[in-house]
Amino acid sequence: MVEESQKWVLMVTAQTPTNIAVIKYWGKRDETLILPVNDSISVTLDPEHLCTTTTVSVSPAFDQDRMWLNGKEISLSGGRFQSCLREIRSRATDVHDKEKGIKITKKDWEKLNVHIASYNNFPTAAGLASSAAGFACLVFALAKLMNANEDHSQLSAIARRGSGSACRSLYGGFVKWIMGKDEKGTDSLAVQLADEKHWDELVIVIAV
Repeated sequence: MVEESQKWVLMVTAQTPTNIAVIKYWGKRDETLILPVNDSISVTLDPEHLCTTTTVSVSPAFDQDRMWLNGKEISLSGGRFQSCLREIRSRATDVHDKEKGIKITKKDWEKLNVHIASYNNFPTAAGLASSAAGFACLVFALAKLMNANEDHSQLSAIARRGSGSACRSLYGGFVKWIMGKDEKGTDSLAVQLADEKHWDELVIVIAV
């Protein structure tokens, strides 16, 4: 039986859009770290039309990490999911929710499990970069939950470990994924070239 002190749940919900490459990265020079052969540029789509919404929650009552995608539970055993979880956990800091009376220390995050519920408002596996929006949203939500003090570019390098294009979905507008030169991938990250207001007249039509 779960003790009364273990019944609390802390959660965060985030939303990120998908993106479409206008200059592609044409393959990977490192499949494990997902490092591209060259730079790429994409346009981020309107989150009101194409986005992923992810809720991540933590509780001492959770006995393992679990994830649901569009209402169906999926395995978190894949290396890419574990890589993102590991990277964010290593950057977690203390969290104090005064309203709920919850205190989580940096060390606590090492043994606490999370539940992840993710939903795409557009078809999955239809060529619309659902994995890009999904991993970007996962990383962003986990970072908020665990109070990881990383900026968008630093988070993009982590999201890249899940799906290369995911690094570009952490920004709106036009985004560049810098290939980087470091063999460990520390400088392979995304930067915003122009925000979402740069080209208001731009309309993208997608047929599925």
